Amino acid sequence: MTVDPYTPHSGDRRYGVLHYDLAIDYRVTTNRIAGTATIRLQMQESAKHVSFDLVGLKVTKVRVVGDRAASFRQDDRRLKVVFGGERASGQELTVAVEYSGSPSPRRTRWGLLGWEELEDGVLVASQPTGAPTWFPCNDLPSDKATYRLEFTADPEYTVVSGGAATRSTQRGRTRWIFEQPVPTATYLMTVQIGQYDDDRVALGTTPGRLFHPRALAGRVRSDFAPLPHMMETFVEAFGTYPYESYKVVITPDDLEIPLEAQGMAIFGANHVDGAGGSERLIAHELAHQWFGNSVGVARWRDIWLNEGFACYAEWLWSEASGASTAHENALAHHAALRGLAQDLLLSDPGPNDMFDDRVYKRGALTLHALRLTIGDERFFALTREWTARFARLAVTSNDFLGLVGEVADDRARTLVRTWIDELPLPALPASRS
Repeated sequence: MTVDPYTPHSGDRRYGVLHYDLAIDYRVTTNRIAGTATIRLQMQESAKHVSFDLVGLKVTKVRVVGDRAASFRQDDRRLKVVFGGERASGQELTVAVEYSGSPSPRRTRWGLLGWEELEDGVLVASQPTGAPTWFPCNDLPSDKATYRLEFTADPEYTVVSGGAATRSTQRGRTRWIFEQPVPTATYLMTVQIGQYDDDRVALGTTPGRLFHPRALAGRVRSDFAPLPHMMETFVEAFGTYPYESYKVVITPDDLEIPLEAQGMAIFGANHVDGAGGSERLIAHELAHQWFGNSVGVARWRDIWLNEGFACYAEWLWSEASGASTAHENALAHHAALRGLAQDLLLSDPGPNDMFDDRVYKRGALTLHALRLTIGDERFFALTREWTARFARLAVTSNDFLGLVGEVADDRARTLVRTWIDELPLPALPASRS
């Protein structure tokens, strides 16, 4: 495990996290949080100390199980835990961190990230470095861990996070417990808090939940009516849905863009109009459950593997729903990209451009060019093998290129390299083989 050059001030290569157990008490009206994070980690190299990312919250106590001599110090970005002696590579440790404060988003080159108060509730949007605004963590996309989240809040609010949930009420407070047994990147852990209705919808064999303000109920039910067919389409194209459920939160506030979390998607009130205006975005966020969440990137430079697949899923859904075909979408977006600057390298766009729309569209075009070259049968065999073989793992472009060579041939692998490793936009293959 290495520190990501796109986010050089995040993460610690000296260890990997196995499990986070988060116990958090939160007061909505005062935006006050009090938490204990119990982190089970494994040393990746010998070291006398480790660091956790934590921003805007104050640590009051740190305990390392079995090490009374351990100490800590904190600056504005990190919590450094110093052991009583050197810990060997491979050794497992448990560190408990008590902290509190008023969480707020952090300022980054990508805008404000992390914990954000809504008009009445909370939104957590962490990609790529917002997770430390609400819990201490090793904030690297490659460091996936399992989670247990115990979250206590005011009783009039619904709390939503990924994984199986239970709820109980004690002393006028409501306690929510979420179990996330699937390894999850820190930026994909979330809590969403609001006064939400809870609609249940069957998505084939997958339970679906729509959390939304009551005032938006009609628009939400209309706009998300295609979700069962969407799930069916993607299961056929990409393989079994990777989680126990799929939850969607629609906030009462407007949001600039929707976002994905583990087993979840979050939309703003402006994304539901009752007329299907955000159908493309609904497909995009659902597809991220396979691409980005289950099969995640090990380094941010390969984000095209997340966004290219999710964008291509939009085109597949367009065709499945009777609108424009994937090929028609590809031709239109290829023509649009030809008119833009040819200065973005898809396999390494740089931190400033990692969320540039050209990453999304050129990534999708790469997949369509591959599909035209190897044919539908091998292409969809490849997508299903990709999601099955690398489920729960963090991958790179080289992993994808290796699978392309295995399922297809060196010619197909060279084609993908041309699209991702060269600046000029290649021409689309003329027709399917």
